[in-house]
Amino acid sequence: MRPRRTVEPPSRPVPQARINDYIRASQVRLIDEDGAQLGIKPTREAMQYAFDKGLDLVEVASQADPPVARVMDYGKYRYEQEQKAKLARKHQTQINIKEIKLRPKIGVHDYNTKK
Repeated sequence: MRPRRTVEPPSRPVPQARINDYIRASQVRLIDEDGAQLGIKPTREAMQYAFDKGLDLVEVASQADPPVARVMDYGKYRYEQEQKAKLARKHQTQINIKEIKLRPKIGVHDYNTKK
């Protein structure tokens, strides 16, 4: 069996999902690796279920009541999230504004060139 993962403190403040022992809720709505809902379980039982499968328990919706936790490979999940963020940054358009100085005695041709 593989050991449980621990989360290293991030180098910059990035909101990360709580995993395994870092989940603070007493009960969670458990979703297995195939996406099927297993119902509301105590957190310890959900962690044991994930550990038996050799995967991690990841809290995906902490604002829900009870929080939603999913059984998945956390490394793969984090990689996919980084790829989505990278793709979003790639397709983002940046608007650059250039400033020009115009003097009162500028000629028509010079004005058109700068324009």
